[in-house]
Order: sequence, then C-alpha cells, then structure tokens
Amino acid sequence: MSIRRRERRQGQAVLRGRFVPETTHDQRLLDRRRSADWLHMDPWRVMRIQAEFVEGFGALAELPPAVTVFGSARTPRDSAEYELGVRLGRALAEAGYAVITGGGPGCMEAANKGAREAGGISVGLGIELPFEQAMNEYVDIGVEFRYFFVRKTMFVKYACGFVALPGGFGTLDELFEALTLVQTGKVTSFPVVLLGTSYWGGLVDWVKGTLAVEGKISPQDVDLISLTDDVDEAVQIIVDADRAHRERREGGWSVRRNGSGGDGED
Repeated sequence: MSIRRRERRQGQAVLRGRFVPETTHDQRLLDRRRSADWLHMDPWRVMRIQAEFVEGFGALAELPPAVTVFGSARTPRDSAEYELGVRLGRALAEAGYAVITGGGPGCMEAANKGAREAGGISVGLGIELPFEQAMNEYVDIGVEFRYFFVRKTMFVKYACGFVALPGGFGTLDELFEALTLVQTGKVTSFPVVLLGTSYWGGLVDWVKGTLAVEGKISPQDVDLISLTDDVDEAVQIIVDADRAHRERREGGWSVRRNGSGGDGED
C-alpha cells in the first residue's frame, strides 16, 4: 500500500513531502512581523522585471519610426566623434526618425543633441549602474531601467535599425546582440551600420577574414554589417531598408486581404 505524501499546489508548481512549506503565501504576506527579505527574492524580482517592461512599452508605444544609436559614454564633447554623433542625430531626425540612445553622455548625448536641435524626438533609455550616470539634457523621453535585458528589448522593439558610433564593451555587446538577432531571424529587415571606418575597420576585417573564413559564420552573414564614414550614407542605408520592409509588409497585407496566400482576412 502506497503512502500518500503531503502535497500542495502553488500556482503552476506542485510541492510534495518535505518541500511543502509550513505556511501559505497569504500567511506570509499578512504577517507584519516578517522581515523585508522577501523584497530581494527572485519571485519579487519577476514582478519588478514585469513592471519595467510595462513602463518601457507604455513610454515608447507611440514613437514614430526610430533608429537606435550606440556609442561610447567616454567621448569628449570637443572631439570629432562627438560632432559625428551630432551630425548623425540631426540627419536621422531630418529623415523622419526618432533617435534612441542609452541616454548617457558622450556619443549618446551627441546623437540626442543632434536629434533635438533638428526638431526630432530624442529618446534615452538609461540603466542603473554602480557609478552615477545621469540622463543627458537633450533627452525628451527618458526611461531608467534596472535590468540590461529589458533595456535591450526596448532598443530593438522600437527601432528599425542600429547605428554604432565608436564605443567600448557596452557598444560591442549591443552591436553583436543586434547582429545575432538579425542572423537568427528574430528581427527582419534590420540594418546594422558601423560609422567610422578607421575605428571599426579592423573588427570588420576580423569578421570577414577569421569568422567567415573558418566557418564560424555563413559567408552571407558578413553582409549584415555596413561600414561607412558618411553620415548621409548611413542614414540612406536605414531609409532604404525601412522602405523595402514597408513595401513587403504592405504587399503581404494586400495578398491576405484579397484572399490569396492566406486563410482569410487578419
């Protein structure tokens, strides 16, 4: 005869035997004598993560087409790279795009400044860091995040392309995550432009001469990267890809509306 162990359901989980807690969630919630340790437990973090997604989606949902610009926070204001960022932000705004950055100083500030001065929408998505990094003064819409992965989602979800100015580990992290999303088809028609041939040229050569040659990526993956020194060319790459994507989407919608190639109207 089998002995039935104690069992308790907790949402989607089933706990049995010694894993059944002595108190319920309601008891622990209503017990005023408990410590505040629960604030730092993983289940509560899930709620914070959810809240960050909701906050980000709510703040950015009505943005016009946007381009995310990456780049170093350490770029001096009197440098050629900073001026390049200003010109890029201005050109993107004049082409009708909102400009999204990490909201910090350096190249991020430069792109926000250019967009703001051109009358465009300037967005900053900040991140909580061990050292203080305030939102730059040229941001019109700013959202601060605790979690990098939530912030990265916002960089991608509300942009139709990326432009990377010279930057460090953070820029490289965002750059290769973007390339991975494009390579694996998680995002489509999503141009990735590197602005600054003298800075990025060695990296692109390594991608072509090592990764592709040794079969670590497919030969066509090299074409996911565009490299230029020309701000106008960088913006045109974005515009062309965006236009092609819209035409394909509208063509597909027309086919579905006419009843061919689909199961009926969406």
